[in-house]
Amino acid sequence: MTKYSAFGTLFKRGAASVAGIKTISGPNLSLDTVDVTTHDSPEGWEELVATILRSGNVTLDLVYDPAAATHKNTSGGLLYDMTSRTSTTYSIVFPDTGSTTWSFTAFVVGFTPSSPHDGYLGASVSLKLTGKPTLV
Repeated sequence: MTKYSAFGTLFKRGAASVAGIKTISGPNLSLDTVDVTTHDSPEGWEELVATILRSGNVTLDLVYDPAAATHKNTSGGLLYDMTSRTSTTYSIVFPDTGSTTWSFTAFVVGFTPSSPHDGYLGASVSLKLTGKPTLV
């Protein structure tokens, strides 16, 4: 099995790479299940039925630049996507040999700037996926 460095992973809003990304977490994909265990289940073992696929969230930690086009509250920026309540197409491009790309539509649901006295100006951004992601 080939091993890859995460360095160089891109997070894109449409065709534009979002600037200053330090960490990309998610999406945390999951499958809901429902317990259908009955009194006559074989040997009393739990039985499940698969139900809804959950698309989850993506979290970005970034070096925040209030003037960066992909950060600000004007068309093309993450803050704009949140304040305008607009779902947008995003993608994660992994730095493997095939440039594996996961694309999805999401809402920016959180934008938390941080400015510690002994650190850098940063922000944590949360996105909630809507609909089926393309995992290619």
